[in-house]
Amino acid sequence: AMKLQSPQFQALFTPGLRSVAELFEKKNYELRIAGGAVRDLLSGMTPQDIDFATTATPAEMKEMFTSAGVRLINNKGEKHGTITARLHEENFEITTLRIDVVTDGRHAEVEFTTDWEKDAERRDLTVNSMFLGLDGMLYDFFNGYEDLKNKKIRFVGKANERIQEDYLRILRYFRFYGRIAEKPGDHEPSTLQAIKENAKGLAGISGERIWVELKKILVGNHVNHLVRLMYELDIAEYIGLPLDGNLEEFDRVTKNIQNLCPKPMTVLTSLFKVKDDVTNLDLRLKISKEEKNLGLFLVKHRQELTKAMGTEPLRPYQDFIMDSREANTNSKICELLKYQGEEHLLRELQEWTVPSFPVSGHDLRKMGVSSGKEIGTALQQLREEWKKSGYHMDKEELLSCLKKL
Repeated sequence: AMKLQSPQFQALFTPGLRSVAELFEKKNYELRIAGGAVRDLLSGMTPQDIDFATTATPAEMKEMFTSAGVRLINNKGEKHGTITARLHEENFEITTLRIDVVTDGRHAEVEFTTDWEKDAERRDLTVNSMFLGLDGMLYDFFNGYEDLKNKKIRFVGKANERIQEDYLRILRYFRFYGRIAEKPGDHEPSTLQAIKENAKGLAGISGERIWVELKKILVGNHVNHLVRLMYELDIAEYIGLPLDGNLEEFDRVTKNIQNLCPKPMTVLTSLFKVKDDVTNLDLRLKISKEEKNLGLFLVKHRQELTKAMGTEPLRPYQDFIMDSREANTNSKICELLKYQGEEHLLRELQEWTVPSFPVSGHDLRKMGVSSGKEIGTALQQLREEWKKSGYHMDKEELLSCLKKL
């Protein structure tokens, strides 16, 4: 048996967790850490959030917490067996062990159990199906630890059955593959077969849920391999991707952006050939307005907005930002530079402060230009001169320029 005593594990024992553990112990209910947090701890990482599992029913937990004067946070989890307790400024999400009774490929009806293995059995992947006792003891019914060490991603039990319980698990398989697997192409053929046979089931999953998973895949490892797989296994069409995605461009761009932390949309846009591809993605996945605008921007400008030859390669991008009337052009241009793989220019742009035009209408009035129309024209001309100078001319130079004009 394996016992974990890592510093990351020890660090979990806040005053809040100690109090929770004490309450459960007093009542002889078992309490263990479950799922993703166990996977992270075994990988030597500090988990972002921690889910707990217990043999106590929601009613028993409520009774126990209420009589101890612990505040319960009312959330919608109770019918699935989840109670959230707040102790020492910390929330603890604790779920009763359960068995899925009926599943429809989207959600499940559950009944409670005290059998840990039965609960592990209804989880998606072996690496997500482990429990960890608060004494550090590992409970691993499906060789999840072995798979984690060997960087293998496998469904618990039969892939076919797991997927049919919730078709989103197809994308979860890809996401964890991108997080954990060492190299592309290391899949069990039977798993890929099951995914292909069930791909159509993704048509019934809401766009929002798909987009959450897809975004994580796009910024994970092996993205090129995984997206090609989505096309090979006939998944693409059901999740809003264009049928004739531009995989050559995708190849090129995924190499360009390797260390540049692009937004998911920046990576995805390389598959798109036309504006409509962005619109169709939005119809299926309900992406945010900002994401949609970024996609449209990249499709429109990726070809012709490129660096200048000569000593000022960044100039076209700077000019574009200076001429733009929109607030977040700067961040869109940064994504464009990542897309184009222009790492040096990206760094240069991030250090550049947008200069502000030094002349105002007020300055021109002082010089005796009075009509609004004339002021507008003069400002426009001066702005042009200022731009030609690479935004270096100051107020004096510009105003003396006005005298010549």
